[in-house]
Amino acid sequence: MIYLDYYFRHCWIGGWRQIASTFRIWRDLMTGNYADYALIHEDDPYEECLGWFWASLGEDETLPKAFIEHLQQMVQDIHDGKMETYPIDEVITRVKEEL
Repeated sequence: MIYLDYYFRHCWIGGWRQIASTFRIWRDLMTGNYADYALIHEDDPYEECLGWFWASLGEDETLPKAFIEHLQQMVQDIHDGKMETYPIDEVITRVKEEL
């Protein structure tokens, strides 16, 4: 991955996506469309929406270029068969046996 791809695809586009998400939450807050924000029956939808809005202002989902390249290499290694993978059922069974 070259730096141009990293800055354009990850930083710039990801930043605008986050800004759009924050504005969607703000729109829901201003228009009273916050019924879907409550996950549990006891939750107040308005408070949940307000909390998500304030939390979204501080979010920064920009990952370092080296980390992204590492993830891409892991995916390529799995695809090429260089790394052994296990079915999730087998992993859960082994974990339960260890407990």
